[in-house]
Amino acid sequence: MYKRKRANGWWVGWYESGIRKAKALPTKALAEHFRQIKYTQLNSDVFTGTLTVTWSQMIQEYKNSKKVRGNEAGSIYEASLTLRHFERLVGKCNSKQITQYAIDQFILKRQKEIKRSTANKDIRNLKAFVNWGRKNRYVNGEIDIKLLKEDEKPVKALRQAQIKKLLLLSRRYPSMRMRILLALATGLRRGDIESIRIADIDFDSHFVTTKSKKTRKSMGSRPVPARVMEELKKYMSALDPRQEQLFSDNFSQCRWDTLRNIIGEPELKFQELRKPFC
Repeated sequence: MYKRKRANGWWVGWYESGIRKAKALPTKALAEHFRQIKYTQLNSDVFTGTLTVTWSQMIQEYKNSKKVRGNEAGSIYEASLTLRHFERLVGKCNSKQITQYAIDQFILKRQKEIKRSTANKDIRNLKAFVNWGRKNRYVNGEIDIKLLKEDEKPVKALRQAQIKKLLLLSRRYPSMRMRILLALATGLRRGDIESIRIADIDFDSHFVTTKSKKTRKSMGSRPVPARVMEELKKYMSALDPRQEQLFSDNFSQCRWDTLRNIIGEPELKFQELRKPFC
């Protein structure tokens, strides 16, 4: 689009079938409008907008895409649960109906039902869904999704006396005691401790090879204190030589409840044993 020389007004030029064409218009606004119309006509085979698809189709495609990427079943279930809440509170929206207003309505209604920390999980899941829809040209790219502000929680860590008492009491449960020691000494998550294999432990260099189930990142040499390594050797001496996993039993919530009640921390989560390590 160019401004006309030696005269008032504007003109729009384009090539059509190899032939140069032009049209004069009196104002810049009309010229811009004509330019957009002509651009759409000449590029009708190139899609530049958003597609309109049903809610059910988007949900199915989104689940399939997560399966293809190798997401865990739990992650897919959490995402599906968030989308079910969206459907309950806002409705079955097609792709064109997923707007900033619809997203804001969901957040406002959802935070009245649950805590802000839980609502933020839904918001994260919904943001991932919207980003996926944006990449597939299902959703408008102007939607802005932000997390809710949360009150900072004080860091809760066991006192030294409590840790000593916990280790002393857990002697009656060797596998549980070993889990507790690894959590305190390495900062590993419970799921990562459960997945440790005997072959992952290097007694000469005092480290264990791990891969985080949550972040999917591996740490080839996570240091383990020498005293914990000695405890590992004692624990493994009683295992079946053919055993591959470090723990042959499942985590016992009943035993953990017993231990945390005795030390006076009935609400203590196993995950919080990582905090003394930090």
